[in-house]
Amino acid sequence: MRRLSNTVIAGVTVVALGTGAWLLGDGAARHAPPQPSAAQAGAGHPDPRSAPALPPSPPDRVRIPSIRVDAPLMGLGLNRSGSLDVPPAADKNLAGWYAAGTTPGETGTAIVAGHVDNADGPAVFYDLGALKKGARIETDRLDGSTAVFSVDSVEVYDAAHFPDEKVYGPSRRPELRVITCGGGYSRSTGYQGNVVVFAHLTATIR
Repeated sequence: MRRLSNTVIAGVTVVALGTGAWLLGDGAARHAPPQPSAAQAGAGHPDPRSAPALPPSPPDRVRIPSIRVDAPLMGLGLNRSGSLDVPPAADKNLAGWYAAGTTPGETGTAIVAGHVDNADGPAVFYDLGALKKGARIETDRLDGSTAVFSVDSVEVYDAAHFPDEKVYGPSRRPELRVITCGGGYSRSTGYQGNVVVFAHLTATIR
C-alpha cells in the first residue's frame, strides 16, 4: 500500500459529507444533527497511555456502540482535484477510510469519514456530535483483529478555521479521527463546518 501524508486531504471533508437538503422540508432547527458541547472539547494534556501499535491492515467495519453505529468501511482515494472521495451518499450506512494513509491501529493518524445525512434523512454519522469523551470506537481489520479506540475529545470547527495540522497531522502513537459535516447550517450552502472525533488506541481484540 502506497502511503501518503494525511495532510494531502486537509480541508476536503469540510464540504463533502452532507448537504442538509432533507432539512429544508421540515425545518433545520427541529432536525439538525447534534453538535458537541464545550465539555467534550479537548482540554489540558491528552491521555498519554496507549495500547501497542498494530501492523498495517485495512479496516472493513466501524462500530460506535454509544451512538448505534455499525457500518461497513470502504477505501477512499483522491479525486481528480486532489480532494478525498466520499462514500456514495445513497448508502446511508456506509463510511470510508483514507486508504492511502495510516490504517486504524498502526502508529499515526488514521482517518474515517462518513455522511451526516443524505437527501432522504440522517446517515451513518448523524449522531457523531453527541459522542462523549471516553466512548468506545471499534474498527474490524482484515487481519482478523479489532482495534479499540477511546475518544479523547469531540469538536466542531467552522470551515474557514479548520485546523488542518491538528486533525490530519502525524502522531507518534495510534490515533483515529472520525469526521462528518456539522456546525452551522445555511439553506443556501449547507453545513458550515465539521464535527471531528479525536481518539487513541486503547486495546486490541484478536
